[in-house]
Amino acid sequence: TFDMSTAAIDPSTALTIIDVARGENALIAGTQATVLCCTCGAPMVWNPSSMCSNCIRTRVDISEDIPKTVPMQWCKACGRYLNPPKNWVLCQPESKELLSICLKRIKGLNKVKLVDASFIWTEPHSRRFKVKLTIQKEVFSGVILQQAFPVELVVHSFQCTNCHRVAADNTWAAVVQVRQKVDHKRTFYLLEQLILKHRAHLQTTSVKEVPDGIDFFFLHRHHAVKFQEFLVSVIPCRAKVASERVLGEDLRNNCVTAKYTFSVEVVPACRDDLLCLHPRHYTAAGGLGPLVLCSSITQAVRVMDPETMRTGEVRPDGYYRNPCPTLMTLRQATEFTVIDAEPTGRSCGKWAQADVTLARSRDLGSNDVQLRALTHLGHILQAGDVVLGYDLTSAVFNEAYLGDWPKLQLPDVLVIKKVQPEKRSRGRVWKLRSLIKEEEEGAYTSLHKASLEDYEGFLADVEADADLRQRVNVYKDPARFRVAPTGELVPPDSAAGDGGDEGDEGD
Repeated sequence: TFDMSTAAIDPSTALTIIDVARGENALIAGTQATVLCCTCGAPMVWNPSSMCSNCIRTRVDISEDIPKTVPMQWCKACGRYLNPPKNWVLCQPESKELLSICLKRIKGLNKVKLVDASFIWTEPHSRRFKVKLTIQKEVFSGVILQQAFPVELVVHSFQCTNCHRVAADNTWAAVVQVRQKVDHKRTFYLLEQLILKHRAHLQTTSVKEVPDGIDFFFLHRHHAVKFQEFLVSVIPCRAKVASERVLGEDLRNNCVTAKYTFSVEVVPACRDDLLCLHPRHYTAAGGLGPLVLCSSITQAVRVMDPETMRTGEVRPDGYYRNPCPTLMTLRQATEFTVIDAEPTGRSCGKWAQADVTLARSRDLGSNDVQLRALTHLGHILQAGDVVLGYDLTSAVFNEAYLGDWPKLQLPDVLVIKKVQPEKRSRGRVWKLRSLIKEEEEGAYTSLHKASLEDYEGFLADVEADADLRQRVNVYKDPARFRVAPTGELVPPDSAAGDGGDEGDEGD
């Protein structure tokens, strides 16, 4: 029995539905007359054609406009199928996605009504797909035929666009070169986490790491333009005009094949660097500095005066118009031991001012040299703590860096941050994901150790700064967890005891 509700046919015009595959008639209420077939004389239920189902089947074939054998393109290298017109899709055998692609390859389905489609099992090595189609079509006035038949799709081996580029060693059409003129990669570790969080790397074909930056390769120019705009929106940098290298041109079709290079220069300042503000920035910030610490890197360079706890920011456009030179970096910091810490009573947000007495850790036991300084870490420092700071008593600067401040009085020490114990890093139960990067041959033999130190310093900053943790995605480290009898992941006792505050950061 055929269901009229699924056929979506007007009951006033559809009197008889003939299943050609089985040769049976489906009766509809109100048409009970029995007549003889006008062709063969066999008794039948009346229909407007006055012919039985066998006679209609021999005279009419509603599937004659549909090919029974259809070619289908498949990439042997990556295993994807061509979804017309130019899209290549990876599909599982006998899946809905593959069935949709097969139906698009079959011509003539727009002239009939498709009722059902399903796969017929074939040998996996046969390079054939068989699809059973059930269609309907009105052949006479009020006579609608339904027929089921198989269609064979022959799989032919082709090469998709991406595999063709790989084979021709032409895997990219645009590259974004990100550079920063510093001797470390701590800013790039932050940029890497921002790219992963916002999924800005999905259109890249490859990522290559070079000594002074990272190169991102794309198949299309507009993907590179979009990625360049993303970089400008998340870190302080400036984008330069793209260069074009023509590979070939077709004058007849007015087409040009070219490769494009986009350049992004990141501001040469990083977290915890010591900067000297330009007089214009000093005036715009209301007398901030001029010696300031870089507190964080966002869309701008955020700076802070560690003695007065005042904060400000330097926008990228203003930085390049009036550069703020970096006097010292974290690699030039000296380790100090806190002898005494006396709070002054002043506070600003999460910071509290304190007058601390310091001694160089390497000089303990050899001399009694002590230095005094004002610091913004008065709420966490006490006698016996170890801090990192810039020792300005023995520092040597380029005269051009301080040329705008001839009467500047330099303090003895500028405290940067407190040094955390090593057991805290050993008890870290979370991790960060990273991009899959290629390395330039012969350029990283002597830089691996320094890169590992910079990455460990970046992890320590993520662990200590709650604002920085909000900007990146932190994941639990499965290697640091054990499976409980209930099947849940439980952190080891050592990790829970050494770094209890890190456990909440692992989700």
